[in-house]
Amino acid sequence: MLKLSVGVKEVAQLRAIQTLRAAADPPLRHQTRMMPKRRDDILDGGSIFWVIGGFVQLRQRLLDIIEDRWDDGTPCAGLVLDPVLVPVEARPVKAFQGWRYLDAASAPPDVAGMREAPGAQAMPEAMLRELRTLGLM
Repeated sequence: MLKLSVGVKEVAQLRAIQTLRAAADPPLRHQTRMMPKRRDDILDGGSIFWVIGGFVQLRQRLLDIIEDRWDDGTPCAGLVLDPVLVPVEARPVKAFQGWRYLDAASAPPDVAGMREAPGAQAMPEAMLRELRTLGLM
């Protein structure tokens, strides 16, 4: 599943938001309006791939998809997430609304299995984003 992280500019910001949400209202979940029709396919080892700053940058394993409610009582879908954020090979993505199905063949590989440029962890995220835009990382 592919999802824009709306309003989030950097990976650290998403991590902080999710830490607060997990502590305030467990289990950690992301609420979305539409219930996925391919629920069983997604839960069979599937992940949500987060688009941050115009790039797919992270994935999070989906543990469950439940019927949930917004704060005002309106029904929605709750995507129950593993709290571990896994960096993936960054790829540019154009903006879209909602979420999209992402087949396994199109999913970017985890960074852990790839060779990362020396010193990349110490670089500011804005610089990394610019280098990716230029195709240099």
